[in-house]
Amino acid sequence: MLLDSIRTQLDSLSKSERKVALAVLAAPNVIVTQNITALAKSAQVSEPTVVRFCRTLGYDGWHEFKLKLAQGLALALPGANEQPAPDDLASDLVNKICSRSINTLLDLRNNLKPELIQKALDILSRANKIEFYGQGSSGFVAADAQHKFFRSGVPTVAYTDPAIHSIAAALLREGDAVVAISQRGNNPALTRSAKLARRGGADVIVLAPSGTPLAEIATLFIPIDLVFAIDPYTPISARLAYLVVIDVLAVGLALQRGPEFRKKMQNAQKALQEFDMQFDSFIG
Repeated sequence: MLLDSIRTQLDSLSKSERKVALAVLAAPNVIVTQNITALAKSAQVSEPTVVRFCRTLGYDGWHEFKLKLAQGLALALPGANEQPAPDDLASDLVNKICSRSINTLLDLRNNLKPELIQKALDILSRANKIEFYGQGSSGFVAADAQHKFFRSGVPTVAYTDPAIHSIAAALLREGDAVVAISQRGNNPALTRSAKLARRGGADVIVLAPSGTPLAEIATLFIPIDLVFAIDPYTPISARLAYLVVIDVLAVGLALQRGPEFRKKMQNAQKALQEFDMQFDSFIG
């Protein structure tokens, strides 16, 4: 949710904006009932500083920020911020993990900007080829993306080895596109490959947290601001946000390419189903 985004960006804020952030994190339920003057007073800053803080987070100003904060607090499910414990029953784990995952997706829906998705689709729809780069758990997202996008009719590949995506990036040219995926945004090898791709003229779409080295290189940056400091299991639910963004882009690209292409996709799916039926009959 929005509070997680604020936590992830604390270190990148100015000294005065950090005061505002800490005031919000200390009492978010109180902040949504106050006006900008009250928040400025409690944070011991000026009202323009509060506005700058809101804009740094990507909002037009105080009113949009306050609305998003209120929505996030209203949608938060109980148990979402509770850490799994050794003595948890299976029912406790179901509640905590499912609530956390649902909250992650609700937060994504509230903060993912449609105009950025459309710009990404415009880049992908005109690309000669699309390459997905990711490492570690983000490598699984990259592989999932390649599986979904290869049906788009555009040559598509995923690289999770830093040496390989470095070489691949150096070979890219204008008209190619890279989607670089990172849950932390500070991987040196991934950042280097993104730079190489840009140097060759390729477009680089970055899915990563705000204020990170990888974000600064992007042709188009789609921020996914989630917190990782809760417990070791947080990245598991956080990865869902990245998978959903990939789904949105894959479906959007298929729709954007028109009815003839969708018919080809349906024929491909039908052929796969027929193959599965023949294989089941063979082994049966």
